[in-house]
Amino acid sequence: MSTPTVFEVPATALVRDAGCAPLSQSDVAATLPAGFPAKLDAKLAWSGSDFKDESDYVVRLVDSDIAEIDVAVAHFKGFGLDGDLVTPENFPLPTVGPKLEALSREVHHGKGFGLLRGINPVSYTVEDLTLVSLGLQCYIADHFGRQDKRGNMLVHIVADDSNKDAVEHHRHSNKSITFHNEEAGDVVAWLTRSTAASGGKCVISSAYTIYNVLAATHPEMIRTLARADWPFAFPKFHCRPIIFYEDSKLIMNFGRAPLIGNVAHPRSARLPTLTQRQVEALDAIEAIARATEMHIRTQAGDLHFINNLAVLHRREGFVDGQATTEKRHLVRSRLRSSKHGWSIPEGLKPDWSDAFEKPGSRQWHIEPMPPFFFPLRKCPN
Repeated sequence: MSTPTVFEVPATALVRDAGCAPLSQSDVAATLPAGFPAKLDAKLAWSGSDFKDESDYVVRLVDSDIAEIDVAVAHFKGFGLDGDLVTPENFPLPTVGPKLEALSREVHHGKGFGLLRGINPVSYTVEDLTLVSLGLQCYIADHFGRQDKRGNMLVHIVADDSNKDAVEHHRHSNKSITFHNEEAGDVVAWLTRSTAASGGKCVISSAYTIYNVLAATHPEMIRTLARADWPFAFPKFHCRPIIFYEDSKLIMNFGRAPLIGNVAHPRSARLPTLTQRQVEALDAIEAIARATEMHIRTQAGDLHFINNLAVLHRREGFVDGQATTEKRHLVRSRLRSSKHGWSIPEGLKPDWSDAFEKPGSRQWHIEPMPPFFFPLRKCPN
């Protein structure tokens, strides 16, 4: 009988083998790329089953917290400033602020994710709800990043079946999406304005756990993932690794569409295709991520934060209802903290520079624009 390739082996077997440590630590170290550890011992190395209760990752805002936020909204509006100029100094939260600082440390240096719960979207105008969201986010990180070449700072993720291009684009599709990272941003945040009638859960998985499983069972795959020959098509063709070990931290960053293409983003025949080893490595990541994933029950008003450098995310398919409150609507931001931000490896610096450093247009649309007011980019993020 032929030996199955890694992506044909059930993910549970890969995880089980990792627990059995089939290779000695010295054998693993000899096979891994230079400088990469045999095992990552960190809070970021978790499985979904580790979290038994929502209190492990949900920060609940009580009535007094909401009242303090409302006072901050009124205080900020007194300056007559645009909402994108919100800072902790002009949006003061003496009680909630320390909770947000603790959450920022948890996202950057702890388990890598968390969410705020307790905001009621229907209690605010769209303008004030956006200000509340940005005011809370600025305590997590002090820099907001552009999310495309047109300078969109807020991305509205809603289903749109008005035309074929929208249906196939992941921002406006209701189909499931495989695990991935956003192409830039230390932290990805999104406000849930409303949830779907069914489906559409937030699903995350730890890159640290994926690394530990592969290092213990298939360290040669770590070498494959760390090679600088992965042919990314977006935002322009370039080759770089999928994983980095920078400043004693593992960083994973990839998406399947830039590497393989899909219906909405067909890959040019002129570009190199993935090798069999690369395909197997991608499939192993997906299999392990699914075996160790965590599902988060999302409510309207939830404000999610995930470490985009160390936590993967995906979306399950969903079905919208007829009522506005049953139509999934997320508003996504990309963040970077000057206090807690990680060192960014050279292979990712161009995308981070485009998002956070280069001068250019910044558009803060508080509602989804009419179809193709801003034509959807060819890149999937």
